Amino acid sequence: MTDSLATLRQLGAATIYEAQGAKGALDHGIKPIDPTVRLAGPALTVDCRPADNLMLHYAVQKARPGDVLVVDAKAFMEAGPWGDVLTLQAMQVGIAGLVINGCVRDANLIIELGFPVFCRGLSIKGTGKFQPGRINVPITIGDTLIHPGDYIVGDRDGVAVIPAGELEQTLSRSLAREEKEAGQRKAIEQGVYTTELLGLTDTLRRLGLE
Repeated sequence: MTDSLATLRQLGAATIYEAQGAKGALDHGIKPIDPTVRLAGPALTVDCRPADNLMLHYAVQKARPGDVLVVDAKAFMEAGPWGDVLTLQAMQVGIAGLVINGCVRDANLIIELGFPVFCRGLSIKGTGKFQPGRINVPITIGDTLIHPGDYIVGDRDGVAVIPAGELEQTLSRSLAREEKEAGQRKAIEQGVYTTELLGLTDTLRRLGLE
């Protein structure tokens, strides 16, 4: 599994998304606070209330090394339920990273610590610690359903989700796609146009774009 996760990190989110048949992408608003980070691991899902981070503290306590916390904070933008303290605790546990449908704060410190965080934005506002929620249940971010144990792949481009039962198939298709694109890049260096590589000549002709 360690080798598979390393391969997923190297392949990247866009390749995974395309190899799955253009599915599994979180919406474009979920981006890393540090564009240099890469993330791959199984999801520990968290369903929590806006402006309350009680369930995040609980989820960190229940997480296993290598888990990715995937949190539905209801896209609430006026609070930062994750910051440097939770980051330090998560790193102590061995959590691989965080994907949150909401905001975080203490971004500079999180970046300095090297902890991968993908979020919808930043907010300096604090949160309560009172409201109940759930962990390890299906959640939805945008139009993407995420189950506990699904695999999460994140990089500068965004985040892709792989259903747990489709990991090996997706890896195989992603590697084949990478090999195909390597051949395309080589052909371009030799003077071939993308219209020829992608079989667009007839379409252009039909549209009178010869």
